[in-house]
Amino acid sequence: MPVDIFIDKLTDCLVDRDTGKSCETEYRVRDTPARPKDYKGWKFDCRRTEANGYRIYELFLANDGVVQGRISLRISGGVADVDIVEAAPHNYGHLGRYKGVGAHLFAIACKVSLDNGCDGVVAFTAKSNLIEHYKESLGAVEIAPRRMVIFEDAAKKLLEKYMKGR
Repeated sequence: MPVDIFIDKLTDCLVDRDTGKSCETEYRVRDTPARPKDYKGWKFDCRRTEANGYRIYELFLANDGVVQGRISLRISGGVADVDIVEAAPHNYGHLGRYKGVGAHLFAIACKVSLDNGCDGVVAFTAKSNLIEHYKESLGAVEIAPRRMVIFEDAAKKLLEKYMKGR
């Protein structure tokens, strides 16, 4: 599935749009099967991606149970292969509650890649109109039509920004 998330800003964590305050975050792998109600209001239903062997990682504010975004990935061919990336409905667009969700989700993919011996490398297929955006915002490289990779140097920058000390 083509990745379709706008990277609004690289932030040190998530930033509350109303107050400008940085908010500490945490993430965890979803360890229970998804139910339809878990995706009410979301663009994608991650049950299909889970059925294809992808794991869902969810982003939260520290000590909070509200999902701020999800990324679906699996380790394959020496990289973290991303299927779906999505901000929570309350974070969509330039009026969303928190800035930095999209890039933070890609940083999670880089961390999972690194933890699995893949040097932080992340691959994904982009929607055509976002290829240049991902090159500029994430440092991704197009290696085939619409197929993008975040290599080690760009992954390191995302990890330094979002995963300090993790």
